[in-house]
Amino acid sequence: MARRLSSLLLFALALLIASVADAAVVEHTFNVGNLSISQLCQPDRIITAVNGQLPGPTIQASEGDTVVVHLVNESPYRMTIHWHGIFQRGTPWADGPTMVTQCPVRQGGNYTYRFNVTGQEGTLWWHAHISFLRATVYGALVILPRAGAGAGAYPFPKPDKEEILMFGEWWNANVYDLHETAFLSGQPAGPANAYTINGKPGDLYNCSAPNRTSAYYTHEIEVRQNETTLLRIINAALNTPLFFKVKDHTFTVVAADACYTTPYKTDVVVIAPGQTVDALMVADAVAGRYYMAVSPYDSAIPGNPAFSMTTGTAVLEYVGAGNATVPPVLPPQPDYNDTATAHKFLSNLTALVLPGRPTVPLDVDTRMFVTVGLGVSDCLPEQTMCNRSEGPVFSSSMNNASFVLPRTTSMLEAHYGGASAGVYTRDFPDRPPIVFDYTSAASDNATMQYTEKSTKVKTLKFNATVEMVLQNTALIAKESHPMHLHGFNFFVLAQGFGNYNETAAVSQFNLVNPQERNTVAVPTGGWAVIRFVADNPGMWYMHCHFDAHLDLGLGMVFEVQNGTTADTSVPPPPRDLPLC
Repeated sequence: MARRLSSLLLFALALLIASVADAAVVEHTFNVGNLSISQLCQPDRIITAVNGQLPGPTIQASEGDTVVVHLVNESPYRMTIHWHGIFQRGTPWADGPTMVTQCPVRQGGNYTYRFNVTGQEGTLWWHAHISFLRATVYGALVILPRAGAGAGAYPFPKPDKEEILMFGEWWNANVYDLHETAFLSGQPAGPANAYTINGKPGDLYNCSAPNRTSAYYTHEIEVRQNETTLLRIINAALNTPLFFKVKDHTFTVVAADACYTTPYKTDVVVIAPGQTVDALMVADAVAGRYYMAVSPYDSAIPGNPAFSMTTGTAVLEYVGAGNATVPPVLPPQPDYNDTATAHKFLSNLTALVLPGRPTVPLDVDTRMFVTVGLGVSDCLPEQTMCNRSEGPVFSSSMNNASFVLPRTTSMLEAHYGGASAGVYTRDFPDRPPIVFDYTSAASDNATMQYTEKSTKVKTLKFNATVEMVLQNTALIAKESHPMHLHGFNFFVLAQGFGNYNETAAVSQFNLVNPQERNTVAVPTGGWAVIRFVADNPGMWYMHCHFDAHLDLGLGMVFEVQNGTTADTSVPPPPRDLPLC
């Protein structure tokens, strides 16, 4: 028996050594600075970009690797980078949201982000987390199966090739100035001028330029007949959910937000800002040239949203297709307000349950019912362009608390130093202050719309299981809000329309294989129920991934207390942590 135990221990040690040996350090330097670029036949415009690229460089690592990124800020603006979807276990100082986990890197400054990608595989991304700068400061973060895992590492048939498709929005304006004007005036910024695929708007926009080919404005992908491509799809748009289609081709979704799904066949991908989708596409159409198209999903009721009702395109071209001057064929797009198609896609994904992967926690310690939506609030003193004679300005809130970032100390520094006074308060409510008919137009009045600014957090014990009902309201407008949680994935147990009814909803809970996400698109005029385990100490932002709404206050922070060991406690800050 002792000999058998000794053998088992030696085998386990060998596995551990092999695992460590397979892990690598993936190192990058991000030089953030000015880039001169022309889009939509406009004169060259100076934008902020990483390493002179739009999108920025792709980070590719394998599960278990350590990623090190040296940020050098050569731009005229303060800067932070968020690694969207990375858990940051043991590295909360690297999460990136300005004034939550760090002060921004000043002009001419630098900061090294260091984190591990253990227990995560799939498509994630990185982006600026300050002002509207993520409109041009973004890129893909791909985590492959652990090195040495072999050809069968994917839990689906190995594709012949992989392609990254990053969707974005383009403004013929300085996005930093747009943000400043929106904040100072209390009025939302206008819509984007175009949608982009890998930084290019495509050739459907009213634009012609001498001496520049179609490829200058249009991203192109080349495929061979019957080969399978894994599309790593990322919605990096600031404010717009998108429909994605490829003429005469279908998809099999195999992952979302870097979590494997049961294969889901569809001819349209619906993706909210912040979300990712991995989908297999077989090149089984007649050899030719086909448009890959993105168009906006307008979920707002009443309508008239600040969306550009246009279509961004890329081109899928078969090798040997013949005449490249023949125009590609455009797929029919869903109607802009096709909520039925959006909900069908977003609510029908389920998890692929694999050995060793997290399962739904069944015992709940903390239950929260949180309204998410728009409203109005008084102008802040620093909003110097507000027209105070016209009353309150646009705002947004969770449980009627409209979130404001602190200005002098980051929340994680205050938490670590035990000095929260004057930085944040621990009174974020578990329920809205008033129970009302959340989705009825009759509730949309000045009294219900009004909210006040604050910096409130919800404190959680380490390892507590949290269940949160996210309820959209009809205040100002019903709308599908993509709610993103830093530091965790969560299980989406159920979602639906109207006011949440616990008795009816509980019977719909999927406790077997619910989709696992870091960003959920709460149905317009509806609700979603999520559940997660707070096993990651630190300060974790939860917010709408429409940047226009985030700035208006649609966010809050979870303060997760330390566990009982050094490994389950917030470590000391790195020496180069930026100062405010």
